[in-house]
Amino acid sequence: MPEVTAVEARGLTKRYGDVVAADGIDLVVPAGGVHGLLGPNGAGKTTFLRMLLGLVRPDAGTLRVCEGVAGFVESPRFYPYLSGERNLALLADLDGGDAADRIDGALRRVGLDERRGEKAGGYSHGMRQRLGIAAALLRAPQLLVLDEPADGLDPAGIRAMRALVAELADEGRTVLLSSHHMAEAEELCDTVTVMRSGRVVYSGTVEELRGRAPDPAHRLRTSDDDEALTLAGGLPGVRVGPHPEGGLTVHAEQPALDAFAVALGRAGVAVRALRLEATPLEALFFRLTEAVPTEDVPAEDA
Repeated sequence: MPEVTAVEARGLTKRYGDVVAADGIDLVVPAGGVHGLLGPNGAGKTTFLRMLLGLVRPDAGTLRVCEGVAGFVESPRFYPYLSGERNLALLADLDGGDAADRIDGALRRVGLDERRGEKAGGYSHGMRQRLGIAAALLRAPQLLVLDEPADGLDPAGIRAMRALVAELADEGRTVLLSSHHMAEAEELCDTVTVMRSGRVVYSGTVEELRGRAPDPAHRLRTSDDDEALTLAGGLPGVRVGPHPEGGLTVHAEQPALDAFAVALGRAGVAVRALRLEATPLEALFFRLTEAVPTEDVPAEDA
C-alpha cells in the first residue's frame, strides 16, 4: 500500500537574482505526526515554507500539498490595537464558511481563552505565537505549518509550546515544524529533513538519523593537553583533537570516556573541565550543516 503523503516536493528551486535560496529541493512529508525541517539560519527553510504556503512561486520543480493547509512563516502578526479575539474574527470573516464557529475552541486550545479580550499589542511574544496557531486552527487544517514557534521563548514557554505541538499532532494532524534546534526535533519529530545552502542533505526518520550519529562530543581541559592526546591514541573508542576555542574535543561513548578519564588520572594529568558540547544527533547536525550556507533571501511581500 503506497504511503500517504502530506507534502511532496521534486526539484523545487527558487532564485533571487544571483542567489539560489532553494536549489532543487526533494522531500516528502508523510501524513500524520511531526516532520521537522531543520537547518541553520540561511539554509532555505523559510523560502521553502513560503513556497509551500503559496506566498512565492517556485522557479522550477513541482510541489504537491494535501488539502487543508494553514500556519505561519516567521512570527505571526496581528493588529496591535485589536483584541486577540477580534483579530481572529477578522481572519474568520476572510476565510468564510464556519471558521467563525471555531474561534472559541481555538482560543481554548492554545490557552488564550481568558486573555481573548486583551489587545494583541499587549501580548507577550509567546502569546502572539500561540495566537498564530489559533489563527491557523480556524481552518481546521490537516497540515499545520509552524516556522520556529518556540524561537525567542523562555524555558517555560518553550516547554509549553512543545507540549502544544505534540498534542496537535496527536489529534491526527500533520505538523511541519521548522527549527534549527536538533534537541527540539529529537523530542518532537517522527521524521526530519535537514537542509544546507538551499539543498536537502538528509531526509528520513529520527531513528535512522540516530543510527548515523557519531559519538557525543565533549570539551576537555587538562593540565597537559599534549599528553592527553598521546594517551587517547592508545584507547579504543576515543577520538581527541584540538578544540577551536582552546583545550580538546573528545568524541566517545560513556564507557570509553570513563576509561580515558581514568587513564588521565593514572598518568598524572589533571582534568580541569569536562562538559558535553553536543549530543550524538547534535554532532551529526553540525557535521551535515558545517558548510557555510547561502543566506536565505526574504521573499517579496505577499
